[in-house]
Amino acid sequence: MVRIYYKEGKQVKKETDVREMAHLKNVMWVDLQSASQDEEEWIEAKSDISFQTPQEIVEIESSARYFEQNNTINANSNFLKADHDGYHFYPVSFLIRDNVLFTYRHGDSRTFADTVKKIKLGEEVFKDGVDILLLLLETRIESDADLLENMTKEVKNISKALSREKKPKQASLLKINNLQENTMLIRESIIDKQRVLSQILRSAYFPEDRKERLRIVLKDITSLLEYTTFNFERLEYLQDTFMGLINLEQNEIIKIFTVVTIAFLPPTLIAGIFGMNYQVIPSSEYKYGFWIAVFLMICSSLLFLFFFKKKKWI
Repeated sequence: MVRIYYKEGKQVKKETDVREMAHLKNVMWVDLQSASQDEEEWIEAKSDISFQTPQEIVEIESSARYFEQNNTINANSNFLKADHDGYHFYPVSFLIRDNVLFTYRHGDSRTFADTVKKIKLGEEVFKDGVDILLLLLETRIESDADLLENMTKEVKNISKALSREKKPKQASLLKINNLQENTMLIRESIIDKQRVLSQILRSAYFPEDRKERLRIVLKDITSLLEYTTFNFERLEYLQDTFMGLINLEQNEIIKIFTVVTIAFLPPTLIAGIFGMNYQVIPSSEYKYGFWIAVFLMICSSLLFLFFFKKKKWI
């Protein structure tokens, strides 16, 4: 599917037939979403550009993430997409040629849908595709901020749950680990945008009058990075707290077994003495010898338990 956004007067209109692009004036944005090969080739020939392959878009080398060629800015970035399986990277390729924005992607993205809604509202005046690129990036940063805000709420809920739980649950540790993984994914996505936008800022093909707005986007990115650092440190603190609770629980269990073991040592000793197979043992032939031995065993256990209680070891 190909969407072509062009300016007619003060309004931004949309065209979905690529063949009509030759007759349109003031084209601002050409969005290729899972476009067919014929559509890609037609736009490449008509606009004198060349899209990267999906394999090239996901490359992590700096030379593949951003480069300038034939008066065209080529930039690739990973957007974050949330679904029932968690967070996943969503690669998007941007091209700017003669202030016309070309986006190349596969699948759907809420960021693009929200950007289109803002364009339709008409609250902002768009000169060309550069303005749409900035709006797209601002919308993406807002989405990342929302993800971080939701994650912060989850961190607070886990913190409250740990405070209420007398015994730590494995589910809480799994949630903490999952949030740590998601935080790292968000941070990686934001750093990727920071790197690409910093390179665009140095480009001679990017309009000077829009660079200040790009700097504001970079400042927002820096703020989000600081926020992710705070979130990650808080998750590490919760993880340490969880492990501390587990250690306390294990120490309590070990203490109980230790007390029980020591409490039964004297009775075991007494039972061992009275159970020796010797003919001459004091009170072995005594009528109440058995009950005396049992009495001594019980008293010795109670004596040790009383001593532990007095020392506040139990």
